[in-house]
Amino acid sequence: MLESLFYGTLTGIALCLTFGTVFFSLVQNSVDNGFWAGVKISFGVFVCDIIFVFFAIFGTALLPDIPNFKQYMAGAGVVFLIVLGLSNLIKGQPRIAYPQTSLGNLVYYFTTGFLLNGLNPVNFISWVTIASYIRTNLHYDMNQVLLFFGASVVAVFLVECGIAFSAQRLKRLFTPRVVTVFNKVTGVVFILIACQIAYTNFIK
Repeated sequence: MLESLFYGTLTGIALCLTFGTVFFSLVQNSVDNGFWAGVKISFGVFVCDIIFVFFAIFGTALLPDIPNFKQYMAGAGVVFLIVLGLSNLIKGQPRIAYPQTSLGNLVYYFTTGFLLNGLNPVNFISWVTIASYIRTNLHYDMNQVLLFFGASVVAVFLVECGIAFSAQRLKRLFTPRVVTVFNKVTGVVFILIACQIAYTNFIK
């Protein structure tokens, strides 16, 4: 059991240090809007990961049988990332004006994290691949599988909160010029990842 806990924690740490869209969004929003903005984004990713893990463990039989479902999800992800990327490039600031109420603020950041994580098919495929590997190669039983994935998703959440905290602590280094450049770089990263998803799912 300790082995599955250990490997699950390492897997979670590795998954959230891939410098993808979630990482850049976490840093950007934490610098611009504070630590709790990053925590709310991380919580959206956390809930999305739990859903992905559920289907990775128990199979995709419960998913609706929609023809070309993966392509639809990839297409939505491409559009979402391009919109975020272009908005950052044009405005150099976090995208759309978000609601100022506490509930609206939570929903905005939670949804951002959930969609950034959920609309990239690679994330779901990664969890399915991991589930297959630990069952066929490591021969984990159900209790070990649950402990492994529980440790993984908690590790992802905690490390992402740590990234948000670190970004906020370094805020004094982010002068207006640095923030503008970073936001534009983030926009380029979003667009490049959108192109990669489009190439993998519709061209390759």
